[in-house]
Amino acid sequence: MYYLRTEAHFDAVHFLYEYDGKCANIHGHRWRVIAEVQGEKLVESGHSKGMVMDFSFLKEDLRAMCDDYDHILMYETGSLKAKTIEALSEEGFKLRELSFRPTAENLAKHFFDKLKDRGYDIHRIEIYETPNNCAIYER
Repeated sequence: MYYLRTEAHFDAVHFLYEYDGKCANIHGHRWRVIAEVQGEKLVESGHSKGMVMDFSFLKEDLRAMCDDYDHILMYETGSLKAKTIEALSEEGFKLRELSFRPTAENLAKHFFDKLKDRGYDIHRIEIYETPNNCAIYER
């Protein structure tokens, strides 16, 4: 089995609704996303001969996904009052409502699923919320 890895980053804030600790407050991270795809054989001809796939496609798609999350406030559905969302939106803040709690674990699964939906034979996603702490989702 062959594996290819690439990574991208985004800066975003979040908070953990109904959490008993510091992370209940809005705080930010430089999220590091490492994607690993797999393939059993190499392309036999053409532009991508000798490759699992052209790295540029994976890099571009992961980078675009991360850009979509860059400099936003991620929040779980139901965790903010409608007035709060309205006020933040009126101020021009970029918000992303998520159907899940924005933990590193859930974001790893989310990015995994998004790449899988784009047709990648995704093996593993690592999401670092700090240089020393990461969550991993793999099949």
